[in-house]
Amino acid sequence: MNAVTWDQRERIIALLAEASADPAVRAVVLTATGRGFCAGADLRGTPAPDRERVPGDVARTIRLGAQRLIAAVLDCEKPVIAAVNGTAAGIGAHLAFACDLVLAADTATFIEVFVRRGLVPDGGGAYLLPRLVGPQRAKELMFFGDALTAADAERLGLVNRTVPAGELEALAKEWAGRLAAGPTRALALTKQLVNASLDGDRATAFAAEAAAQEINMTTRDANEGVASFVERRPPTYEGR
Repeated sequence: MNAVTWDQRERIIALLAEASADPAVRAVVLTATGRGFCAGADLRGTPAPDRERVPGDVARTIRLGAQRLIAAVLDCEKPVIAAVNGTAAGIGAHLAFACDLVLAADTATFIEVFVRRGLVPDGGGAYLLPRLVGPQRAKELMFFGDALTAADAERLGLVNRTVPAGELEALAKEWAGRLAAGPTRALALTKQLVNASLDGDRATAFAAEAAAQEINMTTRDANEGVASFVERRPPTYEGR
């Protein structure tokens, strides 16, 4: 069920950082093999502590672990698609919700499993969910921990599209292809603006927008976009 191990988490974080830095990477798809997308954190795969736990250890583990993983998705400079092929529980659900676009097989489920274990949601859940569905819906999902079908997740706005399981991979490739053919730097700046939009006031958002457009107009793709419009031809973007 693809519970996240310590090694796997570090590998995903590294791959996302590499994707940000590599001009040849134009889009990212997060998906999984088998029955599950991600069943949460695999606590058995965590390195054993070399001393007795003291106050502060848990908070540090969360900051350096689950929160780093979610931040790596949110901060990736390329658009990230989640192709949720099965159960996404706990940090697995938050991993999907942190992505820019979420596609789900009709057999997928999403579970805020923390309450079932007597735990507080971590991995950015209390940050992500209210921004996606509002505080009341977020509390309902987190207070009860009920399994949410892919269809219901789409209805609530947590999922962009739900498709039959056999069509998920093809749709993910299609969307990734469309993103990869787009103006990559403009998409990165757009992602930053949208992600930050709910955390500040209008003046801050407007200033960030103007600064982003200033930066974007120095890119080859922006020049190509304007030139193609003037010349009445389809643009050819390079991601630069």
